[in-house]
Amino acid sequence: MGRNSKIEWTHHTFNPWWGCVKISPACKYCYAEGWAKRVGKQVWGSGSERRFFTDQHWNEPRKWDREALLANERKRVFCASMADVFEARKDLNPWRKRLWSLIEETPNLDWLLLSKRPQRFATYLPWSSLPKNIWLGTTVENQTWSDKRIDHLMAIDASVRFLSCEPLLGRINLRGWIENGLDWVIAGGESGPKARPTSPAWIRYLRDQCLNNDVPFHFKQWGHWAPEPQESIKNVRHIAIRDDETGPETVLWALGKNRAGRLLDGRVWDGVPN
Repeated sequence: MGRNSKIEWTHHTFNPWWGCVKISPACKYCYAEGWAKRVGKQVWGSGSERRFFTDQHWNEPRKWDREALLANERKRVFCASMADVFEARKDLNPWRKRLWSLIEETPNLDWLLLSKRPQRFATYLPWSSLPKNIWLGTTVENQTWSDKRIDHLMAIDASVRFLSCEPLLGRINLRGWIENGLDWVIAGGESGPKARPTSPAWIRYLRDQCLNNDVPFHFKQWGHWAPEPQESIKNVRHIAIRDDETGPETVLWALGKNRAGRLLDGRVWDGVPN
């Protein structure tokens, strides 16, 4: 959790707890699980306890809210980077209730609730009409999981409904959804030495769908693998990836997240809803 988050599409992050269960291909190399293990916390899996926090931790968003009010500006809060608020566990119910109250107490913050379990939105969200400061999103890594998840997201009337297509593991056609109320698309490749590659064509396909429908597009990162002219690379591992089964091959280089950067076709794509 922290003020001034390093995640490019939010200002702050807040974790009501740590821990989760892997449920789809996007989870395979979960950065949050790896981070928790590095600091000695075994909080992943259905049999593990979740890590909870003190009142001091829960008071931080109230400070951010006061600061935003004084500055006359809104701040985005990503909740939760180390968990999934909509995980089906009864021991999380009191903490969810506390989170809902906190969201209501901080009207100058826009809370970005991102989940891989959008089928549980209707079960756990307690409001008949969502507060205006809730932005609701789901992670979709390929077409299969888009087809399973996005309809559940679109069934909820939220101020902003968004997708996180990260790690992007395949081409996604946003047919129907992007023309009918989808407000924001975030895309990015996977980071880490075991990362699976993302085809630049998949990123461009999402971007172009957004541009054609006046939907903000945010390209977060290439991740571990990125395209770069061969002549500028020495002694760097590379692979070839096809855009689809019959498409051309693209060479990607194992540059690492920092060196790979986030330029797409010569520019940064930082689209955010108003």
